Amino acid sequence: MNFYDFHVHSEFSEGESTIEEIANRAKLLGYKGICFTTYLDDKNKIKKTKEIVSKLSKQIGIEIFIGFEARNMSELDKLIRFRREYDVLLVKGSDLLLNRKAVETKEVDILTHPEYNRRDSGFNHVMAQLATENNVAIEINFREILNSSKNTRANIMHKIKTNVEICKKYKVPVIICSGSVTHWQLKDPKILISMGCLLGLELKEAKKTISEIPENIIKMIKERQDEKWIRPGVKVV
Repeated sequence: MNFYDFHVHSEFSEGESTIEEIANRAKLLGYKGICFTTYLDDKNKIKKTKEIVSKLSKQIGIEIFIGFEARNMSELDKLIRFRREYDVLLVKGSDLLLNRKAVETKEVDILTHPEYNRRDSGFNHVMAQLATENNVAIEINFREILNSSKNTRANIMHKIKTNVEICKKYKVPVIICSGSVTHWQLKDPKILISMGCLLGLELKEAKKTISEIPENIIKMIKERQDEKWIRPGVKVV
C-alpha cells in the first residue's frame, strides 16, 4: 500500500522548511508521494515551482505534486482558469460560502479543514451530497489538532468527528493530511491512520484516506494532463 500526504507547506508559502528538507523527511517516513501547497501570488510561480519540484522528485526518489490553495472566491476563480497548469486544487476551509463553492466545483480536489476557526463544523448534508457528486475530498488536518490543546482541541476534534460522520453517511471521500509547515511536523502514516480511527473511521477507511483517496486524485491529475482534456466532463474526441 502506498501512502501520500497531500497538504504540506514549504518556504514557498507559509512553511519554514525547504522543499528538499520536507521531501527527504517524507521519503524517510515511508511516503510514496507528497503535495506541496502554496498560494497563487502570480502565474510565474507555477513555472518556478514546477522546475524545482521536477528536479527534486528525480533526485530524492519521491513523487512530488504541486497544489495551489484558494483562500477566497477571487483566488478560486483564477486557479480554475489555470487548472491545467498544476496538479492539485485545494480550497482553504472556514468561510461557509467558500466551503459551499468548493464542493460545487468539479475542478476542486480538496476542501481543507472546513471547520477551521468556526463554532460549527462548516459542513452539512447538502454540501456532502455536492462533494460526492463532484468528487471533492474533505480534509482532516492533523496540524489543526496538533497545535491546539485542552478544550480547544476537544472542540476541534468534535467538529471534525461530526464531519466524518456526515461524510460516511453520504459516501464523501475523506483525506487526512499533516498540514505541516516544517519537515518536523510530517507524521508517520500510521499516526495519521490512528487519528482517523480516533475520529470515527474504521481501520480500512482510515487507510484509504492516505492511500486510495490521494491515488484517485492522481488519476485525475493524469487525466487533466492529457492533451484531449478541456475541463471536467469535456474532452476532444
